[in-house]
Amino acid sequence: MSARTLQRLLARAGFAALLVAIVLFTVFPFYYAILTSLKTGSELFTVNYWIQSFDLSNYAAVLGQSSFVRSIGNSVMVSFATVAIALGFGLTAAYALGRVRFRGRGTVLMIVLGVSMFPQVAVLSGLFEVIRSLDLYNDPLSLIFSYTIFTLPFTVWILTTFMRQLPKELEEAAIVDGASPMTTLFRVFVPLMWPAMATTGLLAFIAAWNEFLFALTFTLTNDQRTVPVAIALITGGSQHELPWGNLMAASVIVTVPLVVLVLIFQRRIVSGLTAGAVKG
Repeated sequence: MSARTLQRLLARAGFAALLVAIVLFTVFPFYYAILTSLKTGSELFTVNYWIQSFDLSNYAAVLGQSSFVRSIGNSVMVSFATVAIALGFGLTAAYALGRVRFRGRGTVLMIVLGVSMFPQVAVLSGLFEVIRSLDLYNDPLSLIFSYTIFTLPFTVWILTTFMRQLPKELEEAAIVDGASPMTTLFRVFVPLMWPAMATTGLLAFIAAWNEFLFALTFTLTNDQRTVPVAIALITGGSQHELPWGNLMAASVIVTVPLVVLVLIFQRRIVSGLTAGAVKG
């Protein structure tokens, strides 16, 4: 065996070992949560890495709580509304920043990106005052409003990057045919931007679905809370007791929709994230 062949084998073995380590690091916590969610009683405190029992009582207990089911509905409504609004504003902003030439376009794009660098806690108090003045406290609209503020910058950034890669000839042909800017955007560009829209939409959905700080601050009653807050408020029979089985079951229920969405849109996500990486 030559030295070059041995070097290639070692490189492939190292890459395979690194890949296995990354998969274990990312997948194992979710896998162990599934195992724990299927345990009850004293089994919760035994360590094993394979399914020893298949008890769905934890899932039945969690789904039997009307407040938790209602929080799932609130999260679905808030997340989809955030995605729709962010994509609507993001597409029009991306068209202006990506296709229209005006002075200060780069500065505007840098400002949009800079807004996303502020941590949530830095604007929490000011945003709370705005929501209270708008009489949106303990209302799902407050979450939609705040989530849109934080998802719109990266939505505009990704869509603008993708918009700049579209051929100029398509826009020129639409203008020659008498199409207005809005017609050009929604009839010509949007059908070509599904990969970028799937990427930004899914990222915005995940951010809204998993958000905890704003949901905890801007909602007060069980009828208006979202899933992350509902999971945090799950308690056991006493002050120092936590129903780990119920917590793990609730976490699995909340995580599965995200996993399914990623598996469905994985090809479009990769296309959207790599848009503009290679310029021909």
